[in-house]
Amino acid sequence: MSVVSAPRPAPIPVQIPVREILPWAVFIGVLALVLLYFVGAEQGATSLISGHYVHEFVHDGRHLLGFPCH
Repeated sequence: MSVVSAPRPAPIPVQIPVREILPWAVFIGVLALVLLYFVGAEQGATSLISGHYVHEFVHDGRHLLGFPCH
């Protein structure tokens, strides 16, 4: 029994358009940091919004992510 090997095609280089992806990556990074601030630190001395509306809105997500709040 003989083994016949077919020639493998050359891999096609993939070019990632960094100039098109970079603005979206920065936008998503800033959005993630803002969300992390509101979930993790929006209370007490660092509060940007007065009252407890933001705290109550993200309360369950805060516990789910392991942030203490009480």
